[in-house]
Amino acid sequence: MSVRKIAQRAGVSIATVSRVLNGDPTVRSETRESVLTAANESGYMPTVGRRITSNVGFAYLQHTTVSHRFDAALLEGVMRGLNEARFDLVILNVQRDRLPDETYTQFFMRKGVRGVVLRTTTSTREACRAIADEGFPHVVISEQFDEPNVCYIDGDSRDESMRAVEYLIALGHRRIAFAAHNLADRDHLDRLAGYKAALAAHKIPVDSKLIFRQPATLAGGATVVNMLMSMSNRPTAVYFADPMLAVGGIKEAIELGVHVPDDLSIVGFDDTDVRLTTHPTLTAVCQDASALGYEAARWLGRALRGLGPRELRKTTPTFLEINDSTGPAPALSEAGADAENRNQ
Repeated sequence: MSVRKIAQRAGVSIATVSRVLNGDPTVRSETRESVLTAANESGYMPTVGRRITSNVGFAYLQHTTVSHRFDAALLEGVMRGLNEARFDLVILNVQRDRLPDETYTQFFMRKGVRGVVLRTTTSTREACRAIADEGFPHVVISEQFDEPNVCYIDGDSRDESMRAVEYLIALGHRRIAFAAHNLADRDHLDRLAGYKAALAAHKIPVDSKLIFRQPATLAGGATVVNMLMSMSNRPTAVYFADPMLAVGGIKEAIELGVHVPDDLSIVGFDDTDVRLTTHPTLTAVCQDASALGYEAARWLGRALRGLGPRELRKTTPTFLEINDSTGPAPALSEAGADAENRNQ
């Protein structure tokens, strides 16, 4: 739709529409909302010169790093999906560049993007709701929302986290610690919920002293293992609900002379193939971050071209992979060894 038709629909001048779409902060908020609503409802698409832009934004609503393996793999998948849909990717810093009185739609239009892939945390979920309420094409990755107008794709971390802890319980472990990223989001909260559900299902009390929040780094994992080893009643197993925490935990255990899994069983969470690079190889709840990014971008690209459904609300399955970092609880192992000696 042309700027002229948007002006007619909103009941304003062409000049006013132009000012709104170009991010003029002096336009009254009521007028801005009216123009943007008309633009969204009419399917207006930003242009560069006289060409409709093929740009899609990738926006972090709070932090702007892709140094974490999950985000790096996620971004690779997004780029692959957009490339197939013949869209270009623009990295957006919403926190830095959005003007104080600017709506999200106005910001995205000013940046020349037709849709946006969003990464959020618990503290910025309201921004996702606002973007959805404005009607701007979007998809949130690695979060879930109850609001029907928020499009998202996420891994189902809760059920497999529960299964992972139940696997440890089946091995005879009763004191099982939990450690996760200290940056709260729905996904990590689901992992904690799965941990608690497994304990409850087997009538094992939740001990708050065994639940840790640390930065998702090697140092964070090392800190957790040191804290576990300093306890008088040490846990025999730990579920690290983040890849780097698990790797840091295994590394620190080796440094301390703690044998994995003989002294301490470790379960991790893996978004890529980190579990296969540790020694011993890591038992882990696994999801494919690249596939999440790819599917989100592919859906958004098709939706922008009118080739697919206008809504996406999907959780993808994760799976538990048993490797070498888990084994019977120490007391169980000793009892088994004694029984074997008696039978010889």
